Amino acid sequence: MADPHHASDTYVRGSQEISEQESTFSAFLGLSKWGSLILAALVLFLTLWFQPGGSFITAAISAFVLLVAGYFFLKSSPKAH
Repeated sequence: MADPHHASDTYVRGSQEISEQESTFSAFLGLSKWGSLILAALVLFLTLWFQPGGSFITAAISAFVLLVAGYFFLKSSPKAH
């Protein structure tokens, strides 16, 4: 015969450890956030450099300004416990 289920074996909502899921989701959000900033700076750089009459210096300065501004907008604030 099959063993009967014990009361301690039943699933209780909210009782499972989720630290791995939280860390994976946090890593995914971080990679998405910073990866998007890097891609945006790269697209800006290449667009300004290769447009007719564009220059490397203008493109580099604009991309750098976007990276610095993006860093300050996207950096995480300290978590309050």
